[in-house]
Amino acid sequence: MKLRIRGDSIRLRLKRGEVDQLAAGTSIVEETHFPGAILTYRLDVSENGSIAATFDNGSLAVSLPNPIVLAWANTDEVSLHAEQELSGTSCLSLLIEKDFKCLEPGHHRDCEDDEDTFPHPSGQSTGT
Repeated sequence: MKLRIRGDSIRLRLKRGEVDQLAAGTSIVEETHFPGAILTYRLDVSENGSIAATFDNGSLAVSLPNPIVLAWANTDEVSLHAEQELSGTSCLSLLIEKDFKCLEPGHHRDCEDDEDTFPHPSGQSTGT
């Protein structure tokens, strides 16, 4: 699972196996290690409710309702999006996406791989 944070926006990208794991009702948990601290981020499946995020004690948790996960996992739908109201007039944007194969071979970072990604919707590679 990949995590991207920018301002009040959280984006998670999942590989095929991770989408299958969520559809089976199993949480996905990742950790990023820092000197003296660990950031934990997780995607959980709930029985009902809405897509929502919490942050407590260095741990980011995003909860997805099971019916939404099952519908998303079994279709070509690319992403799930929700806006979570914050204090005042601002909101937190949550985007959960299926991770696609890179269009240009070797374009991804060395520490990432294209294994277990979804086929890119364009179906074409621009690399040689």
